[in-house]
Amino acid sequence: MKKYFAISLIIAGLVAFLGRGPLASYWSRVKASGTQEIPEKYVVTAECRDIDYSIVMAGDVAPEFQLDVKSEVGGKVKALHVEPGQQVQAGDLLCEIDDTDLQNQKASVMVEIKGGELAVDRVQHNFDRAQELYKSKLITKEAFDNLRSDLAIAKNDLAKSQRSLQTVNDLISKARIVAPTKGMVLQVQVLQGQVVVPAVSVNAGTTLMTVADLSKLLVATNVNQVDVSLLQLKQLVKLTMDSSKEENMEARVTFIAPVAVINNNVKGFRVQASILKPSPKLRPGMTVNLTVPVAHADQVVAVPISAVFKGPNDSRVVYVLNGNVPIERTVTVGVSNLEFTEIKSGLKSGEQILSVEPRVLEKKL
Repeated sequence: MKKYFAISLIIAGLVAFLGRGPLASYWSRVKASGTQEIPEKYVVTAECRDIDYSIVMAGDVAPEFQLDVKSEVGGKVKALHVEPGQQVQAGDLLCEIDDTDLQNQKASVMVEIKGGELAVDRVQHNFDRAQELYKSKLITKEAFDNLRSDLAIAKNDLAKSQRSLQTVNDLISKARIVAPTKGMVLQVQVLQGQVVVPAVSVNAGTTLMTVADLSKLLVATNVNQVDVSLLQLKQLVKLTMDSSKEENMEARVTFIAPVAVINNNVKGFRVQASILKPSPKLRPGMTVNLTVPVAHADQVVAVPISAVFKGPNDSRVVYVLNGNVPIERTVTVGVSNLEFTEIKSGLKSGEQILSVEPRVLEKKL
């Protein structure tokens, strides 16, 4: 509450203190004559009310899960099967890359495999004959070992060609880009006929499109270093849309950056909150307002914050009307917002006070 008290002191100090002393002789004359009426616009009544102190900030809506779809093979975009705003399921065909070169490569590998199979058959036949001849001691051990080595080499070459075929087939299958997850296509960043670069370890590759699950949205914002200390993980905050202010939503704080960053020359902390039951009207990229509750007081004596003034020794005072004469009274303030401040002691509900200082009011009358 010390923090809230300090905030209240700062807000209440909006009206500068320019010195005090005994009330002007003007008020003595008013008291004596009893004829001077104070206009109602300068008089407020202390009332019991609820006071909420919150901080409000703007944030941008984004999907919690968003994927940039890229191709593992390069080439020309042969066909696009989706457009922005389209809902897709995992495994749906999104895009096709021209695989003509890969098909030609596959044909060459098939020829290599056919030749390898013929080479293995021939060397295997020679090796089988050599085994019989070696058993009969009609050929030397060196000649037999050479034929055995030739057979192993032929089988190894055939296996290499078969692995190449598997690699080419994998690349051909990857030329058909499918949705990695269910969601909505947010953007399509390529055109049919455009040549794309594959995504490999040393290259980020060309982004084909962006897919996101819009059933799970978050709001991201930068919070200044003064207010970030008022936030906590898992804290609930309220959201409102400028286009539909009557539709309120809630979000739960899921991330508070441990280190400040500078954005637009302003230092702040990145904060994210997961939106609970997002409105169907909500879309990624929209700006929403976040309201973070900080303090609350139920049915307390309260007055407009402009009616509380700075007194001696950093105290707070109000001017209570005794008839038409204002009497300075020291009060203790509590929770405050931009409109009202809580009076913890020094004033009762129903008492009337001035909304301006007496010396200022004297000039207006």
